Amino acid sequence: MAEVLERICIAMTRALSASGAGVSVMTAGGVHGLSASSDADTARIEELQFTFGEGPCIDAFATGRPVLVADLTEQAANRWPVYTPAVRHLGVHAVFAFPLQVGAARLGVLDVFRGRTGSLTRAELGQALVLAEQAVLALLDGQERVGDDEQATAEWSEVFERRAELFQAQGMVMVQLGISIGDALTRIRAHAYATNRSLREVAAEIVARRLRFDTDQR
Repeated sequence: MAEVLERICIAMTRALSASGAGVSVMTAGGVHGLSASSDADTARIEELQFTFGEGPCIDAFATGRPVLVADLTEQAANRWPVYTPAVRHLGVHAVFAFPLQVGAARLGVLDVFRGRTGSLTRAELGQALVLAEQAVLALLDGQERVGDDEQATAEWSEVFERRAELFQAQGMVMVQLGISIGDALTRIRAHAYATNRSLREVAAEIVARRLRFDTDQR
């Protein structure tokens, strides 16, 4: 399944003359798991949205509608004040996010990044929607194969392990600081941003008790 999603990302990159594309599987709580991307640089850009807690991927998932930003300028900066300058610094000047869903069930988002400004043409938008549908089918097929295929089971197990680890880290920070579960996630995101690490890495440190957020931390 991961290989299929990666091929879809590469196809999307070529079809839209983009610099890269990525897929993130998400939950209603904003936790993401399995990700696929066209290349390693795009994977890092995709991760930034979850580190900052803002961006087109998160908005597309929340609304269930595509988020099409042809120019990451001041208007986008007002919408995503941290995300916008960070990705512009990495050479991204336009981004298009397509929710992956079946009816009301939301599975994740397919993001496309461009190194130049400009809207998608009608033909490009049509190609993007077709490839997004292919990503949905790949995810559904992966779910159906869990239990029957060892590789599929391992991939989906990793998704849920990552989600569970982040939830556990949130709970530990919540107890350490006496704050809400939402504020705990905000603190984890802030630490990930400040230390230039992914949410996944910081969550693992918290769960392993190598990182604490309370006043006794040294």
